[in-house]
Amino acid sequence: MRKSLLMKRRNFIQVTGAACALLPLTPVLYAKDDSGKRPNVLLIVADQHNADVMGNAGHPVVKTPRLDRLAESGVRFDRAYCQDAICVPSRTSFMTGLYPRTTGCVDNGNKPPFPERLYPLQHVFRQNGYRTGCFGKRHLPNAGELALGWDRSATTIKDPSDENYYDWVTERGQLDAHKRDFGGSHDADLMSRITEVREENRTSTYATDKTLEFLKACKEEGKPFFCWTNYIFPHQPYTPLKKWADMYPPEKTELPESVTEPLENLPPEMQGWRRNTRRPWNLGTAAKDHDLYRRYVAYYYALTSEVDACLGRLVDGLERMGLSENTIVIYTADHGDFVAAHGMVEKCALGHNVYEDTLRVPLIVAWPKRFLEGAVNKSLVELVDLYPTLIDLLELKRPEDAPKLPGKSLAPSLTENKPTGRKYAVSENWNQATVITERYKLGVWINPGPIPKYKTRDNRERFPDQLFDREKDPQELNNLIDDPKYTSVKKELRAYLDEWSGSTPNTGKRQYVSNWVSNS
Repeated sequence: MRKSLLMKRRNFIQVTGAACALLPLTPVLYAKDDSGKRPNVLLIVADQHNADVMGNAGHPVVKTPRLDRLAESGVRFDRAYCQDAICVPSRTSFMTGLYPRTTGCVDNGNKPPFPERLYPLQHVFRQNGYRTGCFGKRHLPNAGELALGWDRSATTIKDPSDENYYDWVTERGQLDAHKRDFGGSHDADLMSRITEVREENRTSTYATDKTLEFLKACKEEGKPFFCWTNYIFPHQPYTPLKKWADMYPPEKTELPESVTEPLENLPPEMQGWRRNTRRPWNLGTAAKDHDLYRRYVAYYYALTSEVDACLGRLVDGLERMGLSENTIVIYTADHGDFVAAHGMVEKCALGHNVYEDTLRVPLIVAWPKRFLEGAVNKSLVELVDLYPTLIDLLELKRPEDAPKLPGKSLAPSLTENKPTGRKYAVSENWNQATVITERYKLGVWINPGPIPKYKTRDNRERFPDQLFDREKDPQELNNLIDDPKYTSVKKELRAYLDEWSGSTPNTGKRQYVSNWVSNS
């Protein structure tokens, strides 16, 4: 009977913003379960996971059985967007619930000017009596409270002040093999090669093992936990285990039609990447030998399947420890990957902050018996919505001087399938701000300011803003910025960006966030 009911509810429900056909669930008490225990939170973040590269998202090739099961047991948000398609700014944003221009972190090298006033999630959870753990690729600025507040942590960088993967893999005799992946792969075409690190010694295994140790300790102590588990993959280097690579033969891997998109369609830095013939991003060579593209895409799929298997170990661990019914599990990513769309590799943060491939991310949220099962919500969502959602669900108290949160709680969507009510989503890095609606997307170039690390040029004088009609052009190949038929659309989206930039605190201005001025 139970299985039959689950199967019925796991028929995916398409939520489009109209009233849902299902009756609302009975109101739930979020903050405690039936036994009075406070619910746990397991936040699992992959790095650079393209939202389309999952079985539950309809991908015809990639195998993600554990992510598919998670989606069947919870709610998948089909249109979730990161606030900056770069690792550190995105992570800083969703962990603080604030936009990058507010945190002052718009690039991997930035440190927020006022880190002690940001109150990241681990700080709030700890102040509310939770045990906090962070394992894997944290990739937050090493500044103030952003780096503090963990009862236990283990990182994948070489950090003598913390448990770290380098010491762990050295003891196992495979440090050199790991270094060949993360250093030697720069000599490989599109940074793609088979790893020599054994499965039990991978960074993903390390993060998973350390997480399971933490969950077990929390179980024994009887303490609620907030645990943030981070996987380096499917981010480059694209160095999968052979067992996963064998699932995706490169010669059978299909490439997107846009792999041969004309260069003149693309922003200048992306054009430069497409012309480059030097490894590792030798896209100019791959343009003449598509086998290089195919291997990169196949290895990206393989890394995604590896992350999927690790997630499965975590979910199995929760069930084995009797924690699954009282744990909210969230899966997402900091940003996406082109996966050869537009002929590009990785995210090319220097060149844009507009394309769907890198801005849209997977977002699955599950809590047995409390959230809908097998629902797909197509409303616009921003990753800054995660913070207020957890505050709402768990009735967490924040400090009185904490900044106002711009995001929306997703609790009504999780329990009653309500649309989020968000009409616009915004993502912004140091050189381009983008506003997204249900149908359209407008990318506006910004004065990048002085960023010596990249020597970024000002695109306002050399490339037009970008406007896409995603209903007619889902691959984002046709820039409509100068099409008179879309003048009213452009004006509407520009007006919203004006309103948003005027009302969103720009406290990070001196960290290279400039007031943007469009060229069109």
